[in-house]
Amino acid sequence: MRVDSGLPHPHFVMIVIGEFAAASASCPIFFAKDAATGEFYAAALFGFQPGEMLVEQNKAGNAVFQPLDLQRQGFYTSGESIAVDPAHPRFGASAEIVLFDTEGTPSNALGKVQRAIGLLATGIDATRALIREFLRLGLVESVDISLKFDDGEQLSLDGLYTVSHDKLNELHDGDVLALFRNGYLQAALTVANSLNQISVLARRRNDRLTAGL
Repeated sequence: MRVDSGLPHPHFVMIVIGEFAAASASCPIFFAKDAATGEFYAAALFGFQPGEMLVEQNKAGNAVFQPLDLQRQGFYTSGESIAVDPAHPRFGASAEIVLFDTEGTPSNALGKVQRAIGLLATGIDATRALIREFLRLGLVESVDISLKFDDGEQLSLDGLYTVSHDKLNELHDGDVLALFRNGYLQAALTVANSLNQISVLARRRNDRLTAGL
């Protein structure tokens, strides 16, 4: 069985707490609500609209940060086993990466998928716990982002949430200490500070528009 090395990169990808630090180096991190359940999840923003990739290394295929959820595309857990969705585009005619060698031993590519699934399995629950605590403390706030570019185009990003610096500063000392001890304080600051990446991506997008790319 073979798998495709890559598919079109979504502009908004679910991530887990263990990925926050790596994601924030190149992407803004937001919380958003699942349309089906209304439950919050964390995600990294790679572009301002579908089909757009503003993180240069990812576009070049040499990603500095590759979300676990993308690494495991087409693979799912089934009990204690890993299942494959044969209808997934990753297993199409262009698939070139071998998953097993001639002796049936898993390849390095499959090992990478197995690792990603394992990290996601624990990371999703840990991220849910993190978000529940942020919500309990009133740290999560909605953020509306409006962008205007040199060609006159305007974009608005809605339905996104972040961690409020103001609410963090208003926390009681005991709550701050508890956040620090369980690692949530660093995660909160990482999410809040990652919004600085919005201006970086916007400038990159504007430069492309100006250059006619």
